[in-house]
Amino acid sequence: MKKKIVFLTGTRADYGKIKSLIRIVEESEKFEAFIFATGMHMLSRYGSTYKEIIKDGYQSIYTYINQSGQMSMDIILSNTILGFGNYIAELKPDAIIVHGDRLEALAGAIVGAFNNIKVFHIEGGEISGTIDESIRHAITKFAHYHLVSNEKAKKRIIQLGEPEENIFVFGSPDIDVMLSDDLPSIEQVKEYYEIPYEQYGIFMYHPVTTEIDALPDKIGQVVDGLIESGQKYVVIFPNNDHGTDVIIKELERLKGNPNFRIIPSMRFEFFLTLLKQADFIIGNSSSGIREACVYGIPAIDIGTRQNGRYRKEDNEHILHTVENAEEIVLAINKAEKLELKPSSDFGKGNSAEIFNNIIHDSNIWERQIQKQFVEVGF
Repeated sequence: MKKKIVFLTGTRADYGKIKSLIRIVEESEKFEAFIFATGMHMLSRYGSTYKEIIKDGYQSIYTYINQSGQMSMDIILSNTILGFGNYIAELKPDAIIVHGDRLEALAGAIVGAFNNIKVFHIEGGEISGTIDESIRHAITKFAHYHLVSNEKAKKRIIQLGEPEENIFVFGSPDIDVMLSDDLPSIEQVKEYYEIPYEQYGIFMYHPVTTEIDALPDKIGQVVDGLIESGQKYVVIFPNNDHGTDVIIKELERLKGNPNFRIIPSMRFEFFLTLLKQADFIIGNSSSGIREACVYGIPAIDIGTRQNGRYRKEDNEHILHTVENAEEIVLAINKAEKLELKPSSDFGKGNSAEIFNNIIHDSNIWERQIQKQFVEVGF
């Protein structure tokens, strides 16, 4: 009998990163792939991106609305646990795959752990900043297997008391997609999203939930800086964390300005092509930290959201600045002068191959599900 593996996805970003892994399972004779789509995928404001998952032609997709309006994160978490728990009770899978540091992933890990189902966590052991970091490490403690991006992440998970034999360095699966020959052309991307610019920057700025009171002033300064720079930008909506409405309201100032093309959501492959051809990416998205370096694209990191996630001396493609219009303009001018070579500390583009080897290892399925804290340095 085939083993059932459920992939939980809540955002356009995590879906793009696990697509190659879903295909591996879908094409296997030993496994069945199931997709639980929720979160931002189900919101019309962000383009109802669950439709893109359906278009990709998978056999088994379940959609679940876990929020409406501007709900608090704890309510969304509880809704997701309820919906995913009911789904798992009916399906009875052998494993659950979750990614990153979103609350939907935390819900998946909790449901899996409470129901004695093996949980595989992708990209644990990283520093996220804000509440996301707490969520990521909490997922690590519920998960049974850890598929990490690099040796640094592995060391952090060992520090969290996880056994080394359950940690696998397999890179970041989005690198598989980034280095593939299957990306759309820049002409296709510009036509599909009606982007008229030859040269442009990409702007993505998410709320920092622990600095919510300062958000109106900060995003105001950021938008001022973008306007004052005189550059052209493709603007992509923020995630749906608390404070998103404040950012989107501020972005309304850009409507009608010919230097700005605002897009609620973008398919992952299309975003990668857009990034590959961009002059720079600016904001506080992890794309500036993780993906930009793979293509040798300058990244301007604004504010505190990515604090601790990189060291300046190891990431020459990143310029850090604060939410101040003048400082942002200066950073943009510096970024345009940078000449960079592609580099990456997140794998070589073979994550799907490594993942395939992991799930086909019989030892993975035979190990006891009971976890025990492994002390370090005692």
